[in-house]
Amino acid sequence: MLEAEREEKRLERENTLKERVPPLKLTGLSAQELQNLCKELHRKIDIIDEERYDIGAKVAKNEEKIQDLSQKIFEIKGKLKRPNLRRVRISTENLLSVLLGSKQKESIDFKANLKTVKKEEEKREEVTDWRKNVEAMSGMEGRKKLFDPGQ
Repeated sequence: MLEAEREEKRLERENTLKERVPPLKLTGLSAQELQNLCKELHRKIDIIDEERYDIGAKVAKNEEKIQDLSQKIFEIKGKLKRPNLRRVRISTENLLSVLLGSKQKESIDFKANLKTVKKEEEKREEVTDWRKNVEAMSGMEGRKKLFDPGQ
């Protein structure tokens, strides 16, 4: 397939050159006519070189603009930070009016239907003086009491 593509491109190039540049007839021309032909060909080559240079300059300029713009985009993306969203407090009436539209004019108190829960006080251990327990815990009996879970 690659060979076929290469051959196709070569044939296309040859056909384009045949259309644009007619074959030269050098036989039977005098020296003056050959010089004129050479001058004409040089003039055409100069024109084509100028066009090629202009196109190359435009391409380079466009590539530079593209690079500058991509650099600006990169900088903007780096600097752009999303702002923190603020919590908006809205009453239940306003929320219902937004959700249901202006159809709902009744006010509903959601807090009225909630259960009341009594908090139980935490049981606190009685704080005792540690110095009183030191004498009771001294000796082997006291140490045994520390590790004995039943007591």
